[in-house]
Amino acid sequence: MIRHLRSILPLLFAALLGSVIAAPLHAQNGPPPPARPWNSLDPAQREILAPLHEQWNTLPPRRQARMLQWAEHWVTLPPAKQEEIRERIGRWQQMTPEQRQQARVNQTKFRQLPPEQREKLHAAFERFQQLPPKQREQLMRQWQALPPKQRLQWLKRSGHNGPQPSER
Repeated sequence: MIRHLRSILPLLFAALLGSVIAAPLHAQNGPPPPARPWNSLDPAQREILAPLHEQWNTLPPRRQARMLQWAEHWVTLPPAKQEEIRERIGRWQQMTPEQRQQARVNQTKFRQLPPEQREKLHAAFERFQQLPPKQREQLMRQWQALPPKQRLQWLKRSGHNGPQPSER
């Protein structure tokens, strides 16, 4: 099992980092959990959280607790779900900081959509994913080549409102 855990360490680290970034920024109720020094973690926890070894003792106790929860959860996931997460983390790691920021903004906007609109977008994405890779690339190039005004016109024709005036 330790070998399997070793293969997911970088992925888990990125997932944990992503969960920290996406976590609500409001204060949590109740007293903070006690800090957990690195040496107090059991061997399996240290193995999973190894990418954080250097900074672990300086992390706030709440972040340590969240990461320990994620590490516990990770080992319960089926292999297919672990692989899906690995792929997402790989894509995230290849993104530039600007692309990551835009992904966060897009995710926030997506969550704010009404459920029926989210479902339509999800279905369109699934159809896009089913296209042959060359056709997906061609569509992406065509979309990126469109001037912003034409993109907005296309979005409106297809039933999407596009960005709000303050976002243009």
